[in-house]
Amino acid sequence: MAVRLSTLVTRMVTGTSVALLVAAAGTAAAEDLSRLAAGQQLLEQNCARCHAVARSGNSPHLQAPPFRTLSARYPVAHLQEALVEGFSTGHPDMPEFIFTPDRAAAIIAYLTSIQDD
Repeated sequence: MAVRLSTLVTRMVTGTSVALLVAAAGTAAAEDLSRLAAGQQLLEQNCARCHAVARSGNSPHLQAPPFRTLSARYPVAHLQEALVEGFSTGHPDMPEFIFTPDRAAAIIAYLTSIQDD
């Protein structure tokens, strides 16, 4: 059975396009996982002494809210600027942190992923 050349070309182009999309999605997914892991690590290193930084558990410091509940107070994405410029809560036990834009983005990505919603 003869296959028309245009049908064969269409199948090749479609197959190649699908393969490229799958590869790009895999790369994006790997980058997302890497960013989430970086955000989690930053919070564990800098914040876990007082805050619960995972999807479960209580904060070691009684007055420190678990990070999974932050979205109940305000949109988590609004913290990005404060993480880069530095912020102070007025709480005497809370140190001031300043992060690079990339690190702040990783923190926001992780925080967004753990919200109770």
